[in-house]
Amino acid sequence: MLRENTWRAKLFDLTLLIVLLLIAFLCLLPLWYTLAVSLSEKSAAAAGRVWLWPVGFNFNSYKQIMGDGSFFNSFWISIQRVVLGASVTFFITTLMAYPLSRSTKEFRMRNVFMWILVFTLLFNGGLIPWYMTIKELGLYDTIWGLVLGGGVPVFNVILIVNFFRNLPKELDEAALVDGAGPWRMLLTLYIPLAVPVLATVTLFTIVYHWNEFFHGLVLTSGQENYPLQTLIQQFVVVINTANMTEDQYKRMSELSNQTLNAAKIFIAMVPVLIIYPFLQRFFIHGITLGSVKE
Repeated sequence: MLRENTWRAKLFDLTLLIVLLLIAFLCLLPLWYTLAVSLSEKSAAAAGRVWLWPVGFNFNSYKQIMGDGSFFNSFWISIQRVVLGASVTFFITTLMAYPLSRSTKEFRMRNVFMWILVFTLLFNGGLIPWYMTIKELGLYDTIWGLVLGGGVPVFNVILIVNFFRNLPKELDEAALVDGAGPWRMLLTLYIPLAVPVLATVTLFTIVYHWNEFFHGLVLTSGQENYPLQTLIQQFVVVINTANMTEDQYKRMSELSNQTLNAAKIFIAMVPVLIIYPFLQRFFIHGITLGSVKE
């Protein structure tokens, strides 16, 4: 059916364009406001005079955060944590989800393991047993403690299980007729079809490992092993003025927690904003459409 090129259709297109631009503006406004606050002077931010443009434009907040020699070391630790964490979580959750998506005829203990997963989703042993387990395994003060401390998000496993279970059963039948075993079905059939949900889960994992700071606080013994978020959180919350130089103290007097927090939030958002466009395209494609032959 050809689309009518009338004034009503043009008016609808214009209205739709204005609405979408307004939604985009509302989505970008908090990010822009955060950047403006982080680039403003202390008094203006504290008085609430900052809106769309910085007042008393300066980079003092970013200089204070990045001036510390441990900043780039913590940044590198966070990058390692994200890469290793996303890889380990992808590997473990996929291998867990595939057998749990099978029927009880194929995997008799499926319901038992599924209930165990659901139980751990609702209840946990607490912080102290978790910490003692990490320490007894020799993972304390290592990058693997940060990676494996939350390496199996049960919610993500359930998401992938439900996606696998909703794939057409005819795919399994066709693969079995062709002589495919479980490993071949997983690698050549299920994983390619599950790219949207796997990309979503990977994005969740990246955001979690990048923004999480508490594990770095309790699983590391010194600032030299802090991930970026832990370092920034400690800098904002626990500011040690005893060892500051005169220049650092002067710069600190020009800052407020509001401008520092804004700089912290903006720095934390930038890597995710860079990664998101590369994964977003997988969210909108129905890859399984047409995958079953008539």
